[in-house]
Amino acid sequence: MLDFTSDFAGDDLSPAQTSEASPVDDRALLDAYSNAVIAVTERVGPAVVRVETGPKSGHRGERGGLGSGIVISPDGLVLTNSHVVGTSKEIRLRDTEGVVTDAHVLGVDPDTDLALLRANGSRDLPYASLGNSKTLRRGQLVVAIGNPLGFESTVTAGVVSALGRSIRSVSGRTIEDVIQTDAALNPGNSGGALVSSAAEVIGVNTAIIQGAQGICFAVASNTAQFVLSEIIRHGYVRRAYIGVSGQTAPIPRRHAVLAGVENKMGALLMQIEPDGPAARAGLLPGDVVIKLDGVDINGVDDLIRVLDRDRIDRRLSMDVLRLGRLRGIDIHPMERKPAPRQAQAS
Repeated sequence: MLDFTSDFAGDDLSPAQTSEASPVDDRALLDAYSNAVIAVTERVGPAVVRVETGPKSGHRGERGGLGSGIVISPDGLVLTNSHVVGTSKEIRLRDTEGVVTDAHVLGVDPDTDLALLRANGSRDLPYASLGNSKTLRRGQLVVAIGNPLGFESTVTAGVVSALGRSIRSVSGRTIEDVIQTDAALNPGNSGGALVSSAAEVIGVNTAIIQGAQGICFAVASNTAQFVLSEIIRHGYVRRAYIGVSGQTAPIPRRHAVLAGVENKMGALLMQIEPDGPAARAGLLPGDVVIKLDGVDINGVDDLIRVLDRDRIDRRLSMDVLRLGRLRGIDIHPMERKPAPRQAQAS
């Protein structure tokens, strides 16, 4: 016979006494939760600044933009969103104590919606550390710090709702490994910090879905680490380029069977840039890319993802379907030219 008698049966606790003891435990848990959020806020809060941008065209009558930024080094390196700074030439940073300093853009990467700024003449600033976003787990406590709707130094708490999301950037490229959270974000939170309970920045708040509640996104800190290292080294993020535009398209089953491939989708090339790597390799509009450098291509996003910095100036093998027949092509990707703003920053 199984004995389910409590170890505390000898204490002769009545049901009323047991119910009275429960709120004490609840308060202890709530206190622990509150203390965790308070500790994170006190450590990282001073490193989150308000980013104010001047009019894009330089006319005084126009209004500038407003967002958030994260100071990541004591000498004034600030991480924010590229859509926050846009093409503005006037950028100001306001810290939690109300001190304002001018800043300039070191580099932007619209493909990941990140930008790196440097505060002019400021030193020994409070700063936050970037953590390892690969260690995150769904359900983990996170705190978002920023300036939503202009309300400075606002803190919201939530959990990691999902990991490994993909969202479309303003450049059309997909941002990979995005963190989804239910910590409340609003316009002005962009560029702010998503922080773990260990007071490490594990994401840069970037997007919300209009009309939805509790569905917000942040670019993972590991992506931010890569982007800022590229900007510091080169002034922009290096990526490969072959000179095509295309779209994701299904592969007819009979073509797949005839060619002996398993792809159900591929990257259909719509336009070929004259004198580009694709044109020199003999690619034609209507070709469907199904493999590049040994990696299966199941759409345009896969093609863009494969064309990273490691494939610049290398001769790669490409498999394409042309009129239903499989063809092998050698292609030599070039380094993609930086955007005008990136060229100025470099």
